[in-house]
Amino acid sequence: MEGPELDLGAVRAFVAIADERFFAEAAAGLGISQQAVSKRIAKLESDLGLTLFYRTRGGADLTQDGAAFLTHARALVGLADQAVELAGRRHRALRVDVLDTRVASIELVRSFHRARGEADIDVVTSNGLRSARESLGKGHVDAVFARATGPLPDSLEAVPAYLEPLSLLVGRTHPLAGRRQFATADLAGMTVWMPGNEEGSEWAGFYAEMAAAFGFTVDTSGPDFGWEHFVETVAEGERVSFAGERTRIPRHPDTIQIPLVNPSPAYPCSLIVHRQNRRAILRAFVEHVREGFHTFAPDRHWLPAGDRELFALPVGRG
Repeated sequence: MEGPELDLGAVRAFVAIADERFFAEAAAGLGISQQAVSKRIAKLESDLGLTLFYRTRGGADLTQDGAAFLTHARALVGLADQAVELAGRRHRALRVDVLDTRVASIELVRSFHRARGEADIDVVTSNGLRSARESLGKGHVDAVFARATGPLPDSLEAVPAYLEPLSLLVGRTHPLAGRRQFATADLAGMTVWMPGNEEGSEWAGFYAEMAAAFGFTVDTSGPDFGWEHFVETVAEGERVSFAGERTRIPRHPDTIQIPLVNPSPAYPCSLIVHRQNRRAILRAFVEHVREGFHTFAPDRHWLPAGDRELFALPVGRG
């Protein structure tokens, strides 16, 4: 048989009276009326089927049952306070998921933190859109930077964050190293090495659509040993790859970035949030991202057809 369901407010009032010995002083400490304290104690005694206090000229003293209950009451209040404190710590920090701390999205997080120096922000990394639905739905993170492909659940909202122009990354000994810019159409027939293009990822999908539009081949052979190995391999001069203009790839004296033009492909990144997450700090971050977004000229830039509606670009090449 289940016992009574205790009212935490009544238990807190009981502990306050046990400490203060006067209903009026307990009420003042709790910020409620003395009548409210009396009602809470009456309900608690009714729920427990016990008399917890007896009144004397010196105040309210604990009965034997009240003294026995006090230890448990203090534990209940203490656990409740700890739970509130832990929840508060978690919710004070804005948890933002970025694909990698070298990509352009981290700059938006940094600029927001500079603008609101009091903001407590936790940056986490995952695998982009593939984990965003679950992590946002379960409240593990507040916002995810990712390319929003395909229909999102109605519970999620995608806010355009930025469009990042791409450059061709080559070694100094590569035949293209002397170019100041490179026409994207001239990629036709070339092989571009991208070992980090994981199958099923939204970024691999972007480059697959770009390859189909401009006639080049994507080589995803690895292994993928990280940014330093990637740059060192390109520096050897045999392979070419892509680099975002705002991505902080490791510096290497033997690599060159050549802007892609006519049109310039732009990687689209969105800020994805849960519509039911109404935290003030999150809404401020969303507005910060909105205010910093600048659309690119559609006559000079290329996007996959599926990204154009979200980023408000009319249909052009591709």
